[in-house]
Amino acid sequence: MNSAHEPRIAVVGAGLGGLSLARVLQLHGCSVTVFESEAATGARSQGGSLDIHGDTGQAALRAAGLLDRFRTLARPESQEWRVLDPATATALPFPGPVHDDHSPEIDRGQLRGLFLESLAEGTVRWGNAVTGATPLGDGTWRLRLDNGTTEDTDLVVGADGAWSRIRPALSDATPGYAGVTFIETGFDDCDTRHPALARMVGNGTLLATADSKALIAQRNSNGHIRVYIAFRAPQNWQVAADVELDDTAAVRTHLLKMFDGWDESLLHLLRHHDGGFVDRPVFVLPAPHTWDHVPGITLLGDAAHLMPPVGLGANLAMLDGTDLAQALITESSVDDAVRAYESLMLPRSAQAAQGCAEALDDLIPPTDS
Repeated sequence: MNSAHEPRIAVVGAGLGGLSLARVLQLHGCSVTVFESEAATGARSQGGSLDIHGDTGQAALRAAGLLDRFRTLARPESQEWRVLDPATATALPFPGPVHDDHSPEIDRGQLRGLFLESLAEGTVRWGNAVTGATPLGDGTWRLRLDNGTTEDTDLVVGADGAWSRIRPALSDATPGYAGVTFIETGFDDCDTRHPALARMVGNGTLLATADSKALIAQRNSNGHIRVYIAFRAPQNWQVAADVELDDTAAVRTHLLKMFDGWDESLLHLLRHHDGGFVDRPVFVLPAPHTWDHVPGITLLGDAAHLMPPVGLGANLAMLDGTDLAQALITESSVDDAVRAYESLMLPRSAQAAQGCAEALDDLIPPTDS
């Protein structure tokens, strides 16, 4: 980038997209600061396993110089899917297991750690929550932090997820409930403590679905199996069910009624898990989500295109980050770079959002009104 001074680039959010952006910029000698509200890298669970696609997530890892390291951690065998009949738990016809490099799985926390380890010390400013951004009138922006301080920057990148504090500077759009709830639980040390369940799930993902409901069990690393109970319901389903989300026994009783008639081996997922249940309603941004270009600010990942969780979000976030970084490296100005990036990302994300919405409807079909 040709500039009278090195541009000040601030990334808000140390998720996969923001870290991808920071990594590629640093590979090319560019300065970048990542502001993250979490106190430290291990402050919270990073979620389940991700399938990293060859043409998106792996392309981003290649640009970041991390593809070989990724392959040492990834689990190609976890691309396997097993689809079972809910009433009998017998296997339904489905393509056989895939053990290639097209979409190997990796735990999100491991992947995030891979990016964090690659960054220069001090790149991520932990415990620095950004509350908003204000234009200064000359194309630069002032970030407001929750500790009362401010930071001025030539480019602010909102990589801060579904409930982005940066998005309102570009768009009035807010995430809306998609009509589907996922309830999460899981099993630790499954191969030893729950061997029959481990054999049923196999190396990858188990799926049983009927009547706008689904049970999904996903193999993670270190013997953990993550379980999602998915169904169509109002967002406040627990109010109608008269249960408290922290009352594990009451939630279990409600779910067992909901899945009455399913095979007992599948109901094991509801009866014998470790810990409680976590309510994860699915929120999405309007699709397509677009905005008029504004100098000095842009979005990536879920901040730009929050979609149903059907396997594309993390891949697109990483690709967004590397595409923006490469534009910043090659274009003559920050503004030209952001325009080039948005002209690529916005139509791509619109097409992906439509596909993800259709995939969610296929998995959990809308109920008749």
